[in-house]
Amino acid sequence: MRVNIWKNLMRYPSAVIGLTVVALLVLTSIIVLIAIPYNEAVRLWRGGESVWYQNPKTAPPAWMNWFTAEDLPASFLMNTQDETVPKTVETSADGSTITYTFEFDFNYDDFPQELVLFMSSDYQEKLPFVSLTWLTPDGREIRVADFGVDRGETYRFSQDERLERRLGRVRPSIGLFVAPESDPPVPVKGTYQLVMETKNFEAASEVQAEFVMYGQLHGWAGTDHLRRDLGVALLWGIPVALAFGLLAAVGTSVLTMIIAAVGVWYGGWVDDLIQRLTEVNLVLPLLPILVMIGTLYSRSIWVILGVTILLFIFGAGIKSFRAIFLQVKESTYIEAARAYGTSNSRIIFVYLIPRIIPILIPGLVSSIPAFVFLEASLAVLGLGDPVLPTWGKLINDAQNNGALFQGNYYWILEPAVLLMVTGLAFAMLGYSLDRIFNPRLREL
Repeated sequence: MRVNIWKNLMRYPSAVIGLTVVALLVLTSIIVLIAIPYNEAVRLWRGGESVWYQNPKTAPPAWMNWFTAEDLPASFLMNTQDETVPKTVETSADGSTITYTFEFDFNYDDFPQELVLFMSSDYQEKLPFVSLTWLTPDGREIRVADFGVDRGETYRFSQDERLERRLGRVRPSIGLFVAPESDPPVPVKGTYQLVMETKNFEAASEVQAEFVMYGQLHGWAGTDHLRRDLGVALLWGIPVALAFGLLAAVGTSVLTMIIAAVGVWYGGWVDDLIQRLTEVNLVLPLLPILVMIGTLYSRSIWVILGVTILLFIFGAGIKSFRAIFLQVKESTYIEAARAYGTSNSRIIFVYLIPRIIPILIPGLVSSIPAFVFLEASLAVLGLGDPVLPTWGKLINDAQNNGALFQGNYYWILEPAVLLMVTGLAFAMLGYSLDRIFNPRLREL
């Protein structure tokens, strides 16, 4: 039977495509859970700028350069502890002078967002003194700044008014790269150098630094307004969506089938009670109830999942299953089992329910996207789990921060595309399974 089902699935291109996408989603979920454990994902997502200080704000993904006429600058970071940063040391009686040279190639058609130098020093009494010099590819030398470095110091080029005056009232992220007398301003392409000369007045004193150029593009998924890498939420959204959709679909389908079988077999007041509960539940507004629970009680994804299952148990599926069970109940083998004195529970779980599992499977698979979209919809409304990074929360953050108005379409399109691909994959697979298990559709 399993071989026949597999062969029949392979006959339908939609089944092959859907199964392939679902398998990739499941495999990605496993890798994500291993590579980025739950606690690490929460730390990254809730850390904000303290964790993602090296990222630019609201920067589209780096692959956007494939679709733009201009080559936009991507972000990078250089550290004084890296071997790629040359270091020269000169010692004297009153301390030492250490020079670091941050050298990088800039071959872009536009200017970066910002330049920042994160520094830390180790001293006892006398602060080290730092002098910064900027060397351009066309041979110009620009004095940037001179200052003392405390134990933790951040120098943002754009906030230095004296540097801006020296650059002719041009923002440093432009003035340090712009070609002289160019109109409109264009950057000079080539190799740049930021020379950091540190004067240490104590023998054990030393300054460490990270030079960050915040480009207009960053990473494979881009960043948000808090500098967070959207890749974390996009990747972690996969296991969250699959877990919510699968658990909700299995829970509601299986419990609905069992309740319908119990009602049909026992009949009488049991069946009447189940039918009345179903009819009352069918007129209840699902989304407003979930919104009320998320607002007044808890936004935990597990609470929402439990309430969703409870509300969907007594749904329209009970009516469909009941109609099928009424026919199965009159079968000859059921009468034979009853004559042999088989218990009620055995008849329900061994003789009744297994007969409609082939009908259950396609509907179960097809219902998964509905629950995935439900979880995303609640998150878009601001009622998603406050801890987990999900696709719906990405869309909600984008909406709250005016992503569309600012032209940051990637912020919404990336999670939206993943939602559509996931829903389409399960829909294609469920449609194919329905054609296989439903005899009336096999020849269509």
